[in-house]
Amino acid sequence: MAVRSQPSATATYAQAIVGFILLLIAHYTVRPLIGGRAPVDFLAIAVLFSAVRLRPGAAALLGFAIGLTIDALQPDSFGAATLAFTLVGYGASWLKAVFFADHIALTGLFVFAGKWVYDGVYNLVGPRIGGLDLVVQLLLWTPLAAALTALVAVLLLMVFRPLYRPYTK
Repeated sequence: MAVRSQPSATATYAQAIVGFILLLIAHYTVRPLIGGRAPVDFLAIAVLFSAVRLRPGAAALLGFAIGLTIDALQPDSFGAATLAFTLVGYGASWLKAVFFADHIALTGLFVFAGKWVYDGVYNLVGPRIGGLDLVVQLLLWTPLAAALTALVAVLLLMVFRPLYRPYTK
């Protein structure tokens, strides 16, 4: 029976960076092909999977950087994605011990909640929609997008487990 040793911290961070870059590439190459009213958000998965490896301040900084990048590409709602991803990154890092275990269902719930919070903050803060359209977005399309994102995150976690599992000491 072979005993597996823990990977070094450098190898773990390298795996995390590779996983993050792959999700970033998927967001800008695969997402446009499968878009719609409830798209899969690979950036939300990247921020959530990275936040579990970081302390809350660093995770908030990562969310801030990703959100600022999104806001730079969509100036009509500047600041909404920055605020939303900063909150999601900080909250995900803070809650990682509770929700992001090696349990697939909890991971799916974790990603669902993170994506739903991101979309909720983004749609409430951004001046893009209002009135009945906002209610429909928050109660119908946001949960559907969160469910699809959680499903893809669980599939990615099962297929690419070494890249996306949280670092444990």
